[in-house]
Amino acid sequence: MGGKSQSQERRRGPNPLYSDRKLKLGTFGSNLDRGCAISSIDGVLEIDWPNTLTLAKIADEMEFEALVPVGRWKGFGGVTNFNGPGFECFSWAAGIGASTSHPAVFSTSHVLTVHPIMAAKQATTIDHITGGRFALNVVTGWHRPETEMFGVPMIEHDDRYELAVEWLEIIKRLWSEDEEFDFEGKHFKISKGYLEPKPLQRPFPPVMNAGNSEKGRDYAIRYCDIAFVNLNRGELSVSKAVIADYRKRAREEFGRELQIWSHAYIVQGETEVEARDYFDEYVNMKGDWEAASNLVETMGLNTAGRTPEMLRAMKMHFIGGWGGFALIGTKEQVVDGLAKLSAIGLDGVVVSWPRYIADMRTFQRETSPLLKQAGLR
Repeated sequence: MGGKSQSQERRRGPNPLYSDRKLKLGTFGSNLDRGCAISSIDGVLEIDWPNTLTLAKIADEMEFEALVPVGRWKGFGGVTNFNGPGFECFSWAAGIGASTSHPAVFSTSHVLTVHPIMAAKQATTIDHITGGRFALNVVTGWHRPETEMFGVPMIEHDDRYELAVEWLEIIKRLWSEDEEFDFEGKHFKISKGYLEPKPLQRPFPPVMNAGNSEKGRDYAIRYCDIAFVNLNRGELSVSKAVIADYRKRAREEFGRELQIWSHAYIVQGETEVEARDYFDEYVNMKGDWEAASNLVETMGLNTAGRTPEMLRAMKMHFIGGWGGFALIGTKEQVVDGLAKLSAIGLDGVVVSWPRYIADMRTFQRETSPLLKQAGLR
């Protein structure tokens, strides 16, 4: 399942992920209740169709390149049951894609719970609905309670990636091969695999993966078009080296070009003090620390090597914006922060805001023009 990535074979076309903009932008988690803020602050995203559609349309107006949903089947408890209510990613993408004209619309799909034939068919349908703007985010899953809800065993981490290799190979073959084919692997057996019509994007729509383990990095480098990485909040130079290594390995080992994206959350105020007071209000005073603790525990991040101070800082960033890179300050400081993320080698950043709709409108009005002035957009 090697060969050239789509980013090498097809750099032009309707999918804005391949635009020439210096820094591409997207929204993150707008299909789920509270978005990315684990908080009970007033004005946080209450998930219903009008609200998620409003966010998509604001992004469309700013010509964002990506709308990336979070695949979630069960919440994290606490007073907010963070991300419990929400929309399934493929059907969400179909509706959002039909209602927008510019962004690439992603579906985030768990390899343990969605059969590859179903995923390939759904993805193809959305690619036609959007005129070739679909993209697939492959996730292997880690939230044990929601996996067990399906009656599916939670297999070991490395085994999940081996399953993901088969899963994606089947999908890509369905997307690109005209003849029926048989497939028999450790995890899947396909008899006379068939898919028509094919996606509009050829050889197939772009694929993203967010694995940060060694196995996850290898999967993204070998099989995907976009690697989604977590940034080091202390030293961006560390992240710069990681990004460079992704690209070097993709080019030297597999002759492939790879986009690198990450995520950040924006807390903006008229002054830096106002922005930090805002952060203090929705994170420290009204954050759902119980839900954040449940999330960290479920992800297995509360290891013996992490001190209570380290765990608190981690939970703080999860409450702030799903563990993303914090951009806190005035509109000028937010622009400067995004410029720094571009400078370390990122192709794109998906972002979120605590009061998602209201804050995104402020960003559209005040900050987006400055990004254009800075040459980032």
